[in-house]
Amino acid sequence: MNIKKHITNVRALQAFQLIRFVVLFLINIIFSKSNLRLGEIGTYETFLLIAGGVSFFWIGGMMQSLLGVYNNSETFGKSEKNPIFFNVTFIFLLLSTLSAILVFFSQGFISKLFSISGPNIPYMKILFMYIVLSGPVNLIEYFYLLKNKPIHIVVYGLSTFSLQLVCVTLPILLGYDLGYGLYGLVFVNILRFGILLVLVYKYSELKFSKDFLKEFFKLSSPLILGILLSGSAQYIDAFLVSYKFDEATLAVFRYGAREFPFFVLLIYAFGNAMTPKFAHKENLQSSLLELRQETNKLMSWIFPSSILLILTSKYLYPIVFNPNFAESAVVFNVYLMIIMIRFLFSKTILIGFKETKPILWSSVIEVVINVTLSLILINVWGIVGVAVATLISYIFENLYLIIYLKRKHNISPNSYLPVKPYVLWTTLLIIAFAFSFYI
Repeated sequence: MNIKKHITNVRALQAFQLIRFVVLFLINIIFSKSNLRLGEIGTYETFLLIAGGVSFFWIGGMMQSLLGVYNNSETFGKSEKNPIFFNVTFIFLLLSTLSAILVFFSQGFISKLFSISGPNIPYMKILFMYIVLSGPVNLIEYFYLLKNKPIHIVVYGLSTFSLQLVCVTLPILLGYDLGYGLYGLVFVNILRFGILLVLVYKYSELKFSKDFLKEFFKLSSPLILGILLSGSAQYIDAFLVSYKFDEATLAVFRYGAREFPFFVLLIYAFGNAMTPKFAHKENLQSSLLELRQETNKLMSWIFPSSILLILTSKYLYPIVFNPNFAESAVVFNVYLMIIMIRFLFSKTILIGFKETKPILWSSVIEVVINVTLSLILINVWGIVGVAVATLISYIFENLYLIIYLKRKHNISPNSYLPVKPYVLWTTLLIIAFAFSFYI
């Protein structure tokens, strides 16, 4: 059997996210079982939170724009070796460097924001290098996707994330402090950056294009602003928790506020892989049908798995991590409920249509609701209240987009979502969530 025939771009990107999730999850487990104190684990989470907080919005927006524009560029058309990869890599490197500089000169403010003792961010030099490198290397798997090389995606994911697992955790297991593990993380990203440079040289003309950059920023700007608002929910949550409580409580919250990333990453990878198919409206019906069918397949096992996790999380958390993370299970259950929102792929369709302004407006709705409710509920239910606020805000955001698609394009949810199975699974998920409080 030829395995290449069965590894599509969608499956390869999902496999990549699976590998990524497993490695990051193993790092968390190893850290919780190691000699690191809870406060040091909180420092590690803060390190990643700062790096992601200054870059997640423009990385996500530009990445989605790249998927929509690569095969449908007004500047370059569909030429085999155009300068798109070169120009996008240049912009990613520039913005990553500016983000690192911003963090460096904002240490005092960030330290207060995260309740860090002292005026400086721990391991700032390492953080600076990590921010500069981590932005551009996110492009690699999507370059392979756009060049239709699914096998390369899987091999790249297996090799680099396996190396990351060793380089980050081995120093800790050998008794060295957290800094050596962070140096290992930077080392892996240096290797990834080398791979990126090879890909750019191989598949792209090394030519700077102002016209393309104008086209690219026109498409990506609303997405960047939308993700800055919408995707900032997890960072807003963490900021509030770190401001209200100490680093140990932040670690407890972060270990629970994860939605079970494996599911989210697979859904996210699927949505990204489907986005280019909606760039050509002449194939709209077939694309909607494929989206509906593949969504049904994902739901058939992700929903049951989510239900099982909700019912068992309070027993699993103290075993997988340690008893200090028992409260994380309650937060985790709330975030698991967000999975019912992730199956609404209205954003995927709109990005394929190059209609990004509605996504921006939906994000405004989400962030207003999220911040307002978080400020209220954190005083009622603590860190659990923050999670509940996020869930409610996501629901209203996606309702707006569903209504927009119906009114503007006459695309009903039933055309891209298997409604009956979705309603059934959502109902069972809610029942399981309610029942989890009485187990």
